[in-house]
Amino acid sequence: MEYSAAVDRYLAAADLGSASRRVYRISLVGWSWPLVDRRAPTGRERRGAHPPVVPLALLDDPKAPERLQRALADRAADAELRTLARELACLRAATAWWLAEGWITADPAAGLAPPALCPGPTLDPSGASAAARVTVADQDRARAALALRAPLRELTLWHLLHESRAPVEQVLALNIDHLDLPSRRTRAPAAAALSWGWGTARLLPMLLAGRTAGPVFVTDRRAPASTPAVDRCPVTGRGRLSYRRAAELFTAATRPLDPGGRGWTLLVLRDRAPRTRRAGAG
Repeated sequence: MEYSAAVDRYLAAADLGSASRRVYRISLVGWSWPLVDRRAPTGRERRGAHPPVVPLALLDDPKAPERLQRALADRAADAELRTLARELACLRAATAWWLAEGWITADPAAGLAPPALCPGPTLDPSGASAAARVTVADQDRARAALALRAPLRELTLWHLLHESRAPVEQVLALNIDHLDLPSRRTRAPAAAALSWGWGTARLLPMLLAGRTAGPVFVTDRRAPASTPAVDRCPVTGRGRLSYRRAAELFTAATRPLDPGGRGWTLLVLRDRAPRTRRAGAG
């Protein structure tokens, strides 16, 4: 597949508004030049330039991470650190999606970081460190995480947290009888009102197949006999998934996306994107 075509396919599948889609396209197209060892246009030339024809398979080239890191260094000469972080987040989200689709076999963007963030932090006149002020936006990190290849339970939980923007504890406390699946919201007054989008709506029926009662999100193993009935699935005997375990799984899954190698917390899924329609809204 050609790189530009892969960009089009990713943007068609991404849940982005028209303005964000335009920003993503500009950012992603800019990464095509370094993949063929060419310097990307800058300034006014950047917007109207025609990108080279690049096979997507070049992302699997062992030298791809080195080429992309050099491009970051070049871009740092005429772009703010916040812009670099945003453009890198766009690339990470796309490569994670392509990897999940099986179009590439490795993620060359996983270990990249803006060069100014690699040394120790420097202070601006206000006393804030550059590393503290310049971070990848939660909205971009959320999209990258949702593009990961992960177990059905994790993907469903992540999408529900992202689309409802509800607290993790509230989502993990949901029982199957709390859900109004056709309306994509919880039933009142059985649970606190929350609603979700099409990503969650697609995954929930698969997650709940064969189960009609008990917790929505359950553990991989049967619960101890001492577990209260309300926290145990009557069909499988598995217990309610805990916040701690959900957080551990998310951090481990996002570790390859984090330049620091630490992974992210579930809070990045509660980005600043507009909420889905609230339950009961007209």
